[in-house]
Amino acid sequence: MIGVSIEGAAQVLRPPADGMPHLRGDELEAQRLDPCDLALRDGAIAALDADGGAELRVDASGCAVIPGFVDCHTHLPFAGWRAAEYEQKLRGVPYEEISRSGGGIAASARALREHADEEVLAQADALAAEMLASGTTTFECKSGYGLSRDGEMRALVLARELEVRVPQSTVSTALLAHAVPEGHSADGWMGVVQEMMPEVIAAGSVTALDIFVESIAFSNEHLELMGELARAAGLALRCHVEQFSSHGSVPVALAAGARSVDHLSMLPASDIPALAAARCAAVLLPVAEFLGDEHRAPGRALVEAGALVVLATDANPGTAPVVSMPVAIGLGARLYGLSAREAVGAATINGAWVLGLEHDRGSIEVGKRADLLLLDGPIDAIAYRLGRSPVGAAFVGGRPVYVRPDFEHRMERR
Repeated sequence: MIGVSIEGAAQVLRPPADGMPHLRGDELEAQRLDPCDLALRDGAIAALDADGGAELRVDASGCAVIPGFVDCHTHLPFAGWRAAEYEQKLRGVPYEEISRSGGGIAASARALREHADEEVLAQADALAAEMLASGTTTFECKSGYGLSRDGEMRALVLARELEVRVPQSTVSTALLAHAVPEGHSADGWMGVVQEMMPEVIAAGSVTALDIFVESIAFSNEHLELMGELARAAGLALRCHVEQFSSHGSVPVALAAGARSVDHLSMLPASDIPALAAARCAAVLLPVAEFLGDEHRAPGRALVEAGALVVLATDANPGTAPVVSMPVAIGLGARLYGLSAREAVGAATINGAWVLGLEHDRGSIEVGKRADLLLLDGPIDAIAYRLGRSPVGAAFVGGRPVYVRPDFEHRMERR
């Protein structure tokens, strides 16, 4: 593996102190943005200094260097798209109505059944390439569109196969309670989930279980059961909660030991203090809120209360057909009133914590994995120039895996 010397960066985003597993409240704004050189060796950050003997010298003058984005909430791999549903939403049809009429998750489940494995993986490959060009160096994959025992296991196998095909790292989550499959009650399907847990664990790739609590999906009682299953299996618990309506799910999730509660568009203000005090992340998904014209999560209040706030894309074919973390950052900054440092911290080290990867990525520290981005300007341009990727080059494990054509001249091999 070649050594890399990144030299002359105008900004290098660093945590307030080394060894911090995540950033809360004022810690997000306290991130440092000083000029710095970096030496990469053996896939890791070797020094906060130039390396005169490195085989690759990178001219970073005028650029910012930040950790690679960690997208901790995506629904890849999936099949096809649901553009017609977006037309319905634009005309005011609620998602719940679309779902009950056979759209939504059920539509994506049909598409997954109708597409061959290679077709699904080819689409996911293309999306992963888009993600890389926008700076995502680690992302989560979820099942949830299988809606049968065999379908869910197939989705988990496809996620594992995707990991070996793409330059990024991936983490697999079993979203086994996404929607109630046809022919089942919610209680009956949770019985199937219990029965399939040995098979899920034996797959060896799953790190978390997930559940969607909503009037069209599952209840808080099912959330409690999913927490028991996660605990027994030694897996993290993730939860889609308080998206379209409020069900009082956050206290239930916290009691069940959830690693994250995601969406929170309808989070009651009374739940903010407990969430802020908990060892549980608030994963905010502004793309879904914007495109679905949903209520807005109380992002600013969560940050100020000291919660562990995270930004992710929610990339999926229905409610958030966007894979760009810069877009999620830009929308998060606008919708929640986040500063550039807050938004980028929420999309890097805090996302890594959700996936249990904070020990080796998500921040620029000596010894951590060298997943880095070279931006073509300062970090505040990420949100300011909404819809444009500022990524000139992306490094995964110290290797340049994406270089924009106008950045090729900055790469000097010696």
